[in-house]
Amino acid sequence: MGAFLFPETPTGKSSLIPHPPWHYSGEMLTVEYRTDPARVAELLPEGAELASEDPGAVAVIWADWQSAGDDLAETLDPVRSQYKEAFVVIRCEWEGETWSRCPYIWVDKDFALVRGYHQGYPKKLGDIWMTRPINVGRAGPRLEAGGRFGMTLAAADRRLAEATVTLTHQVDSPGFVNGHPMLHNRVWPAIESDGTKSMDELVTMRGYDGEVADVWAGEADIRLFESPSEELALLEPVEVIGGFYHRVGVSWKGGTTLRRN
Repeated sequence: MGAFLFPETPTGKSSLIPHPPWHYSGEMLTVEYRTDPARVAELLPEGAELASEDPGAVAVIWADWQSAGDDLAETLDPVRSQYKEAFVVIRCEWEGETWSRCPYIWVDKDFALVRGYHQGYPKKLGDIWMTRPINVGRAGPRLEAGGRFGMTLAAADRRLAEATVTLTHQVDSPGFVNGHPMLHNRVWPAIESDGTKSMDELVTMRGYDGEVADVWAGEADIRLFESPSEELALLEPVEVIGGFYHRVGVSWKGGTTLRRN
């Protein structure tokens, strides 16, 4: 079939990522909070507006993933399968619908970074850590009331965020901010480097065959830190809404171009 992405070779074996579909299984820790809506508005695409309800709502999500192509070959070579990421989700309204949008995201593997570029996620490399739940021994929290989890995010030698979630009760849904189809920009500058763009698209996507399990809500706190090369701290928390833990599985095959400039 050849390569899906670079490097292009006759066999495609060297491609950084395989052809879709891609399958993901993992766990997430989420902190939802409210910030100044004006800061959210700065991160919206042209033509989009703030969500009419709770316009300043933000979710910061830590995720520990295992992913693979359709033949699942990566699961037997886990260095090509496992990665962590931390990302920010906001909401907006565009053409009468409510959308989720990811303005910032950090990952710790190259294949996840470049796969995100294809999907419209603005990924950067980072250092992401999150407490693992345990079901034997004492070296971690259990999925039960009182279980306490910590999460950290750093990039370019600076800590950007740290948070905790203390579980209180099980729920049906892990929050509301990251609950809509994604609205992303796919942008790439032209080789002339003169301010024009080779690609400038507004796209959407959603996974399929989604599964969610072990959904817990809890109390949370989060702190964001200044960095000379990041702007996450501009989304300063004003009020914490809550925290969540859940396991998730989903597959992805493709998205839809909404606008091409």
